[in-house]
Amino acid sequence: MTIAVDFDGTIVEHRYPEIGKERPFAVETLKRLINDRHRLILWSVREGKLLDDAVEWCRARGLEFYAVNKDFPEETTEHPQYSRKLKADLFIDDRNVGGIADWGVIYRMISESKTMEQVLREEWEEEYDIRKPKKRWGIF
Repeated sequence: MTIAVDFDGTIVEHRYPEIGKERPFAVETLKRLINDRHRLILWSVREGKLLDDAVEWCRARGLEFYAVNKDFPEETTEHPQYSRKLKADLFIDDRNVGGIADWGVIYRMISESKTMEQVLREEWEEEYDIRKPKKRWGIF
């Protein structure tokens, strides 16, 4: 699956044009998705030196993207098929409706092909142990 991933606010906290602190488990989760054979594209508003800095920040942590702000590494603006709109299967972005989920939830959604509602419901049921029969008092 091809997954486009935003940088500011998603992989790191918002501090644009600076690079914020890593959001907990972002890099670890993204590397795991790559190991699961997903193709990740860094998709950012950054350009020029600011984009280079973001790519280098990721690279220094062992995170290598398939492509950066394009569908495939060889793509150029001169290419006849060039389009600014990425052709990704999923987009991970803090500007998503409802904001960005915890990286553990994101990983489960992708690896288990579940919706956010399904993952959160399962976590809630597990936390509150609602699937176990309740001990009844009285004659039953």
